[in-house]
Amino acid sequence: MAEQEAPATAREWHLAARPQGWPVPTDFALVEAPVRTPGPGEILVRNAYLSVDPYMRGRMNDVKSYVPPFELGRPMDGGAVGYVVASAAEGFAPGDAVLHGLGWREYATVEAKRAVKVDPSVPLSAYLGVLGMTGLTAYAGLLAVGGLKEGDRVFVSGAAGAVGSMVGQIARLKGASLVVGSAGSAEKVARLTGEYGFDAAFNYKDAPVAEQLAKAAPEGIDLYFDNVGGEHLEAAIGALGVHGRAVLCGAIAQYNETTAPAAPRNLALAIGKRLRLEGMLVGDHAALQPQFVAEVGGWLAEGRLRNEETVVGGFENTADAFLDLLRGGNAGKMVVRLDG
Repeated sequence: MAEQEAPATAREWHLAARPQGWPVPTDFALVEAPVRTPGPGEILVRNAYLSVDPYMRGRMNDVKSYVPPFELGRPMDGGAVGYVVASAAEGFAPGDAVLHGLGWREYATVEAKRAVKVDPSVPLSAYLGVLGMTGLTAYAGLLAVGGLKEGDRVFVSGAAGAVGSMVGQIARLKGASLVVGSAGSAEKVARLTGEYGFDAAFNYKDAPVAEQLAKAAPEGIDLYFDNVGGEHLEAAIGALGVHGRAVLCGAIAQYNETTAPAAPRNLALAIGKRLRLEGMLVGDHAALQPQFVAEVGGWLAEGRLRNEETVVGGFENTADAFLDLLRGGNAGKMVVRLDG
């Protein structure tokens, strides 16, 4: 890619108000801001793709968590991949493709130590999904945290989403005897069994989750990968056998709720069943990155793993893409392509 001159100003998305329940468009503001020339050890990146992810909803609340909340009146951030426009850092040159964490803006001045060069021969958006944080979350959660064993019966909630769709595919590739997924529409359910290779799937809106899970996995489950929480977690606790494991990755069912969740109400079952329910953060598993890229990259190259994306064109549509993600409007990874 040829070197380009950076503009004096560019657009960025700010958090304008903290949502009460479900976010609305007025919680976001599209702002024109100066583009800062990189100082020593920094690079200036023209973003090509941005990631929108469910965890960002939690960062819109002013509460203490494992990651700081977004600041009001300040640019939001998240995964992004793009091209170096200017560099004041050794090892980076204009035209390099890089992955970094300052999304939600057209141009980003980034500390070079917080950016990673990536192979531009691979579609750049893949580094935000299947070969990025999303993919590593699925890989590490299922294998390192969940301890998947050959022959395990696996249930995945939010299974048509970016993480869930990969969890189901990796479980199948690693020898699970049964892979069951839940999703929120008939179209997504059909995609799970047709394109992603799940053994069974159901629409959680059709009937109680516990009832549908019992039909899909009549002998119970050994491992549950939780992206949803609430009723799904309660159903999984009921279906897990002795020494079953649950990987607690997300709880999107309650991200926008203003009252305490009603479920799970059967947590006491974890005692007699000797269940292990373990939360996970992908940042704890950075050491797995080389193994993850090698194995998942190999599956992709061999056509054994399907990578699906929902691509929204236009930087001005970033907030709408995020809101659509929270409503389940994505198949696979949701990304924003800046050039429209």
